[in-house]
Amino acid sequence: MPSFGGGRPPKLDEDEQEELVEMLRDGQPWKSQEIQYLLKEEFDVEYHPDYLGQFLRELGLSYAKPRPKRPHRPENSEEILDERVADALDEDDGPHNREEGDDEEGWTVDDDVCTDGGTVLGFFDASQPQPYDNSRRVWYVDDSHVERPLVKTEDSAVGFYALNGESTVRWKETEEKERICEVLEAVREQNPGKRILLVLDKHGSHVCEYTRKRAHQLGIDLVFFHQDRRISTRSSRSGNTSSGRWHRSSLRTKTSSTNSSRTCSIK
Repeated sequence: MPSFGGGRPPKLDEDEQEELVEMLRDGQPWKSQEIQYLLKEEFDVEYHPDYLGQFLRELGLSYAKPRPKRPHRPENSEEILDERVADALDEDDGPHNREEGDDEEGWTVDDDVCTDGGTVLGFFDASQPQPYDNSRRVWYVDDSHVERPLVKTEDSAVGFYALNGESTVRWKETEEKERICEVLEAVREQNPGKRILLVLDKHGSHVCEYTRKRAHQLGIDLVFFHQDRRISTRSSRSGNTSSGRWHRSSLRTKTSSTNSSRTCSIK
C-alpha cells in the first residue's frame, strides 16, 4: 500500500490550485454547483459537498451575499466626505450652498426659520425597488460587491435619513428640482429650530442653483458626495485637509461637538 506520510495528498497540487483560483477570479461569482462542475471538467476531480467549502476557504475565497457598489465611487470616498462634513460644520458668514456665478438675489434664510438650536445631520437620497435577490450566497475570489445599473420605477422614495434628528420619506412621481425642494421643506418641518446638514449625491436636481438656494432659505446646508464640486470650501481656501476614516459614529461626534445569498471572495 502507498504511504502518504502526513496524510492523503491533495487532489490538486499547488500549480493546479493557483490555476483554479485564476479561473474562479475570471468568472466570479460562483455557485457551489458551478464550482463542482468546473473541477470535474477542468481537473477531473470531485469534492464532497461538505468539504468543498473548507477547500475553497483554504484557497482564500469567502462566501457572502453580494453587496451593490456604485461603479464611479472613488477609492478615497470616506476621506472626501469627512473633509466636506468638517468644512460644513465650520460655519462662516457666507451661504454654504452658493457657487461662484450664482445669481446674487435670494440667498437669505426665511424669516420663520430658526437655526440656533443645534445641528441635525443626515443623508438625503432617492431610491427605487431593486428587482435583484441578494439572499443567496455565492463564491467570490475578490470583493463581494456587484455593480448594477440603477433601476427606474414610476415613483421614487425621496427621503432624509437622520443620524440625530427626525427622518422623513416622501413618494414623488419625479425627481425634478421642484419635487426635491418639496421634500426639503418637509425635512425642515420635521426638524424645526435647528441647522440641518444634509449629505447627498450629485444628482442634477440636487446641485442646480434652484435647489441649493431653496435649501439655504430653509437653513439647510448641502454636502455633495462623492463627485468634485465647484463650491469653494474653507478647507480648500486655507489648504487644510482632513485625514482619517469616516463612518456614522464620526459624524455623530462632529455633530455633537457642534451642538454642545452572502458571497465568497478571496482576500
